[in-house]
Amino acid sequence: MNSLMDKQLFDIVILDLMIGTEDGLAIARQIRQDSDVPIIMLTAKGDEIDRIIGLEVGVDDYLAKPFNPRELLARMKSVLRRTAVCQPAPVGHETVGKVARFAGWIVNLENRQTVSPDNRKVDLTTGEFDLLVAFARNAQRVLSRDQFIDIAHGGKRYPFDRSVDIQVMRLRRKVEDDVKHPALIKTVRGTGYIFASKVEWS
Repeated sequence: MNSLMDKQLFDIVILDLMIGTEDGLAIARQIRQDSDVPIIMLTAKGDEIDRIIGLEVGVDDYLAKPFNPRELLARMKSVLRRTAVCQPAPVGHETVGKVARFAGWIVNLENRQTVSPDNRKVDLTTGEFDLLVAFARNAQRVLSRDQFIDIAHGGKRYPFDRSVDIQVMRLRRKVEDDVKHPALIKTVRGTGYIFASKVEWS
């Protein structure tokens, strides 16, 4: 799969959880090692654990089989909109500028690069990067889980959906010095999350 992606540029990848003898999650892991191309996973399994594992691997969305082809098309359009460089703020909060700076971090929306305070490039998945940008655009404002579901799944909700918490947990592992005592992304009990740092845009 990686050799194919080296030869051709893809806008989005659709993977089946079970591809003959292949493992869709294993392929997703391989893709995420070198690319942040959006990934949608198709699965016949509806268990919550499959969705959680997929999100942990770096899958951007999933769709249970059987499905209506129009729903797949709608999800593809939704994922592509979310991963566009000029993505609007999720709650109507416009921000001027393409580079965010906070607590020593630099996030560049044009080349989708994230640089740590020690000048180290940090690789984020598409979902992680978009979530970080959403936080930065709404810094020091409490955002509910429903608002983040609008970012992560285009408003589509599932019973017992923990995708927001999983994505936040993964992002914290990469941007927080201490994930048990986060300084940037703080939990607001019973509500959602708040990005505690002040953000400067240029």
